[in-house]
Amino acid sequence: MTTSATRVPCTVVTGFLGSGKTTLIRHILQNANGKRLALIVNEFGDIGIDGEILKGCGVDTCPEENILELANGCLCCTVADDFVPALDRILALEPKVDHIIIETSGLALPKPLVQAFQWPSVRSRVTVDGVVAVVDGPALADGKVASDLDALQAQRSADDSIDHDDPVEEVFEDQLACADLVILSKKDLLDEAGSARATTLIGEHLGRAVKVVPTAQGAIDPSVMLGLGLAVEDDIENRKTHHDGMLDHEHDDFDSFIVELPAITDPDDLATRVTAAAEEENVLRVKGFVDVSGKPMRLLVQAVGPRVSHYYDRAWTPADDRRSRLVVIGLKGLNRQAIERILVN
Repeated sequence: MTTSATRVPCTVVTGFLGSGKTTLIRHILQNANGKRLALIVNEFGDIGIDGEILKGCGVDTCPEENILELANGCLCCTVADDFVPALDRILALEPKVDHIIIETSGLALPKPLVQAFQWPSVRSRVTVDGVVAVVDGPALADGKVASDLDALQAQRSADDSIDHDDPVEEVFEDQLACADLVILSKKDLLDEAGSARATTLIGEHLGRAVKVVPTAQGAIDPSVMLGLGLAVEDDIENRKTHHDGMLDHEHDDFDSFIVELPAITDPDDLATRVTAAAEEENVLRVKGFVDVSGKPMRLLVQAVGPRVSHYYDRAWTPADDRRSRLVVIGLKGLNRQAIERILVN
């Protein structure tokens, strides 16, 4: 099935918290070969870390005005209030965009979002080129959908009935059920056996033939995931998920809050504290920007469970709010005070 030449193609990039979606999209933006892109970023959390990372790319074919951030909840639950107005803004841009990318939050279900492309006001203008699911290779190699779910794994081992009610597992499975392409991230952290285990686990959740592409640092030829021409909105009802037939769904099994820090002097020390917070509490993801005393550059901190990376992404500008803030995301019941005691030293 091919897309109409009069409609703008859109790629939906889904994946669990910390799977590597933003790293992948940043690489696509920087290697678009002249294709003019627009981006909708939907985050779980109160400040737009992923959007800021992508705006810092400095790519002429995807300027800041082509990047829209939606942080008012899960996009799959708010398509009418958030998605359609964002789409209207993008389609009104001049010069016209060639391709739209949507980075969903780690909690989003792709099927309700793709179904919104069936609406007459959307269908006549945009088509879903493909759904791309990004999965965390090292986590899958350990038999987990995300890096730090030991407590959840223990619950499932103790009581088989919990498995069917596990929203984390269901979100992961629903994302794969809708995928036209699976990106196995962080292959540089996998040995051959680990890669085989991760690929096998993905295959167990795929109901049809879907390519699995391993990547490191998000490096992939854009032509692999853009220009699939699948018109997914015409086939989405055939992709069976856990939430079929449900009018809505809950995301109350997750907590998210911001920790404000004073300026730091040692990024490695902060990374150690982030690791400690992830190991001692049920933290899935930490991300944010940090002010390092005496440094003109902004420090980007990202953590998936206990794995932490940090680097200077760009210089602070006069327009920036030069504060150190980290978004902490985890399963319901996070001990905020304990996490703050660890991170704020």
